[in-house]
Amino acid sequence: MSVKNVSTFRKYHRLLGFFMAGVMMIYASSGVLLIFRTTDFLKYEQTTQRQLDAGLTGEQLGQQLRLKNFRLKQENDTDIVFEQGRYSKQSGTATLTSKDYPPLVQKLVHLHKATPNSPLFFMNVFFGFGLLFLAVSSFFMFLRQAPSYKSGMKFALAGLVVALVMVFAA
Repeated sequence: MSVKNVSTFRKYHRLLGFFMAGVMMIYASSGVLLIFRTTDFLKYEQTTQRQLDAGLTGEQLGQQLRLKNFRLKQENDTDIVFEQGRYSKQSGTATLTSKDYPPLVQKLVHLHKATPNSPLFFMNVFFGFGLLFLAVSSFFMFLRQAPSYKSGMKFALAGLVVALVMVFAA
């Protein structure tokens, strides 16, 4: 590869790298937060009330609330107690207690978990292709004869092996 091509790749790599630096910091932060999503880390408790039909059974209540992991704890003539709250059979009021992230943290989590139905979808696709370009263009940053290229290839191979071991061992 010629010196001119190397300098062109360096230029685009540098510009895209600076452009994506802020995005990478946000994605890295939200990625670390998502590691702890099954814990209560940074979550706070919220209580809400929902008005449902009176006199529901435990099974009907579960269908009406559509809660993930709905499990009955206790049912008697007046109340149904479940893991996420309590339901009064006479009034039809369900008091739900849940734990959720504060609004700013919740936005970071939604950013990371965007689907094709989300407006953030296009940003995630652009970010993914941008990272792919940065990874591939880093191999064109140096002349193949340079010692830094050869040592860089060894580190790239080591990183690939570690990633594959982690993916297949998990």
